[in-house]
Amino acid sequence: MKNLIPSISFTLIMVLSGNSIVYGQEPLFQIEVEEESISPTYSFDFVPDFTYDEVARKIKAMDTEMPFELNERIFSFINYFAVRNRDYARMVLERQSTYFPLFEQTLAHHDMPDDVKYLAIIESGLNPRAKSRVGAMGLWQFMPATGRMYNLQANNDIDDRMDPELSTDAAAKYLKSLYKMFGNWELALAAYNCGPGNVRKAIRKSGGKQTFWEVYDHLPKETRSYVPQFQAMMYILRYAEDHNLFLEEPSYPIAYKKIQFNQEVDLDQLAQISGLCIEDLEQLNPSVQNRMIPSSHKHIALKVPASKAEFIAQNQQEFKNAVALTDERVNVLRAAKNAQNPLIKSSSNNPAESLLNYKVKSGDVLGNIAQRHGTTVTDIKNWNNLSSNTIKVGQTLKIYSKKPVQNSTLANNNTEVNQNSSKMYTVQPGDSLWLITKKLNGVTIEQIKKLNNLNSNQIKPGQKLIIG
Repeated sequence: MKNLIPSISFTLIMVLSGNSIVYGQEPLFQIEVEEESISPTYSFDFVPDFTYDEVARKIKAMDTEMPFELNERIFSFINYFAVRNRDYARMVLERQSTYFPLFEQTLAHHDMPDDVKYLAIIESGLNPRAKSRVGAMGLWQFMPATGRMYNLQANNDIDDRMDPELSTDAAAKYLKSLYKMFGNWELALAAYNCGPGNVRKAIRKSGGKQTFWEVYDHLPKETRSYVPQFQAMMYILRYAEDHNLFLEEPSYPIAYKKIQFNQEVDLDQLAQISGLCIEDLEQLNPSVQNRMIPSSHKHIALKVPASKAEFIAQNQQEFKNAVALTDERVNVLRAAKNAQNPLIKSSSNNPAESLLNYKVKSGDVLGNIAQRHGTTVTDIKNWNNLSSNTIKVGQTLKIYSKKPVQNSTLANNNTEVNQNSSKMYTVQPGDSLWLITKKLNGVTIEQIKKLNNLNSNQIKPGQKLIIG
């Protein structure tokens, strides 16, 4: 699609004789002219023209188990996604790499058409935490009662409807049952939106017609748009490039592995002792609502970034006590979830928070910096006008920290500075010397024992240790 113009370099050799140019003789002088390289220009805002007939031909050529013919209703939605709401189409293009492989695998397992995957775009915009005004949740927008029919359980801490794997399997089963009920994919999709009862009612009112467009006028208003939107999206994602729909930067999902703790887990503590970014854990585990796995779901496997999975697996036994939930932590985590988190703060009108300038060090990521200062990645990005999570060593970040400024480098990990300028650490429940050394990079077990005159590795909660 890019019109590449090669750079042109040439040498003009000529001899001036009076007013004549003489070729082929020894030149009196040389003039070398090098044309500047011309980089191709590309506009993401350019919207190509297209006609109804062109779109109809492309739809007819589509390889799909869910064929359809173009009509004015579908064409209007194609025009909407390709022209009027291109940002939405690009958002979908960005998210599809995260969820489509899972959808495709699940649909193949249930022997269903691959194109059913596009329905999740219409349902949720591929947002696993999407919530409708009537309480439907997740990628596939299950209502609580329908979710329970397919074993999607929900409580204040875990909502299976927001689990991509569980909800996709449930959606495949439900859609397959609807297809068996109506024998027609368009009607099955309509029933997924408005319920099989409303589709049966529309069939009766139409005099027994058996296709979506024949019963169209008798369906709820939302459902009349629902199926054409799905079909428009089937077309848009197949022919995105023809409509100049590209991503300015490629999007890559987080590679992960599953680890089963078989216990209650405090995700904040796990992130802290393993060096994980808590936002990565939340993104990989959208069904977890309060940064904890409660006893009701202690059997679930936690998804962790692949880069840390081996380290966590190897030290899982050592982590068990440190990440175990206490009643106090449950209350803290639930309260934190419910608390308002203002995005704009000022050190002058919020004395509980201190403004500091943080210089990025090697190994820093926004998630760890946010944890260290009791804030969030979103806030840090807003305060510093960052458009991505990329930061550079030596970069200075403005942070409104909830931790003491005088010792910002030790504001994490329960450390403090005493009157003799010694760095102190307060032992937490579940701590061991090994875990403390993992929290405090650069400190060894032997150094801690020597600084504190310890003859063994035994420590107890509340004990204060000199760490430097």
